[in-house]
Amino acid sequence: MQQLLDWTLNTIRSEESCFSWMEECRYDWTPLVQSAVSKILNGQTILLVTDEDSRWFSRYVLSKINSINSGRPLLPCYALLSIYPNLSDISSAKDIAILEDMLDISYPNGYFLWYVGRSDHKFAKIVFRNEENFMWVIDEEISNSFTLKGTDPLLDIKLIQLYKLFNMTIEASLFGELELEE
Repeated sequence: MQQLLDWTLNTIRSEESCFSWMEECRYDWTPLVQSAVSKILNGQTILLVTDEDSRWFSRYVLSKINSINSGRPLLPCYALLSIYPNLSDISSAKDIAILEDMLDISYPNGYFLWYVGRSDHKFAKIVFRNEENFMWVIDEEISNSFTLKGTDPLLDIKLIQLYKLFNMTIEASLFGELELEE
């Protein structure tokens, strides 16, 4: 069984697509993905949240993560906007607290928010309240997040590559091929 950091490097190097950019980022990536995958293995639900520019990515993930052809158990992964369509109306700390109360009741095994987007988006303030969320932030370095550049012409491709690496990490962990704990 491989350790996560070594497994990540081997997986990056074995990919046929241009994924070498991730080799130097793997030290930032592995603690975040380790936390997220551990939560999944402990039965927590993934609630995906994106800004408008990344909404396509949410649809992409939701169409792929529970593919019948994956050969693994289905994962509880939903778009937060589909669970709470009035998400855009949230404007105060009290509103966020009420939303969190609803989510705590709805997901007794726990949940975490997976955010992909810019830090100045109104949904970001909901996600940033808890550093334990899985955050892919565009154009700003935020503690406990993975940072991407919005001006990168390959941003969309990199998001898909990161999703693929995340998904492969989940599968390797589920099937005992990977040791999450260091």
